[in-house]
Amino acid sequence: METRKHLPRAVLARIYFIDRQIASGKHPNVNSLSKEYEVGTATIYRDIEYMRDMLNAPIAYSAKRRGWYYEEKSFRLPARFASANDMLALGMAKSLISLYKDTPLYESAQRLLNDITAPLSHDEAANVKKAAWYESRIIVPPVASAPVKPETWEIIIESMKENRVISFEYKGIYDKDYNIRLVRPYQLLFDTGVWYIYGYSEERSAMRFFSLSRLKNAALTNEHFSLPKDFDYCAKNDGSYFGVFLGEKKSYKIEFSSEAAIEIQERKWAVDQKIETPKNRDRIIMTFSSTQYQKVLAWVLSFGINARPVEPAELVNGWKKNIAALYEKVKG
Repeated sequence: METRKHLPRAVLARIYFIDRQIASGKHPNVNSLSKEYEVGTATIYRDIEYMRDMLNAPIAYSAKRRGWYYEEKSFRLPARFASANDMLALGMAKSLISLYKDTPLYESAQRLLNDITAPLSHDEAANVKKAAWYESRIIVPPVASAPVKPETWEIIIESMKENRVISFEYKGIYDKDYNIRLVRPYQLLFDTGVWYIYGYSEERSAMRFFSLSRLKNAALTNEHFSLPKDFDYCAKNDGSYFGVFLGEKKSYKIEFSSEAAIEIQERKWAVDQKIETPKNRDRIIMTFSSTQYQKVLAWVLSFGINARPVEPAELVNGWKKNIAALYEKVKG
């Protein structure tokens, strides 16, 4: 077998998974490993051979237990055959997946990354586990999130894999009660702590978003569908980055005070954004296009007195109505 200096990330993850299963003492075999990792048995055989021949893993097969085990009980794969930068990046990625803590994929992703990066937190000389240096230095602060039930997640994933229509009870923001919906789920979208189904609603005969936290009793139907060529959400939001929302594309012009200028200028809010600084004026003007009107309105309002919309008229009027409503509440 050809020796590779570094393994591709996908292969590396799978080999560390096999290493963990063998080291656990469960005596896994090719069938159990291929089923759990969802790959072919030939792939598992190649990985075992590579581990034994190229990584010097003391793998042996127990006919009595019908599975593999390590002849040296304390053996675990070292990190030396993987790129140090790759291993470090994967370790740091554990902080990023904390954003998905209230979804079923979190535990699986966390377990997999823990397995892969285990050598980074293991002192081979002392044979003890210790905290990796980055675990207390690279932090992703938690955000408000909407938990997703595992059974709901599994049904939606299955429906997308098989292109099957799903039914569920749903309560929209303005609904008083739950209603039955039939939906062709095209994609799952994540927006600041909330997962959404983006798909075709049979009742509305149109594309819609559905928050996973607001649906219940999801079930697969026997009806299949074909993905249309234009199903991808990212191809329709026209390159602006304000969250999950689709509508008519509009051109925006917003004036920001100097207090907000640094925050505005340091980020990329839209692909076509332009920022101007008028002469002798303590402000900046930003122009861009977006299909996400409601998100843009909320964004402008979040800057308080430091933002003033100029165009389009719809945004200006919406901004004024919100300010007037707030003033009425303050007076009351």
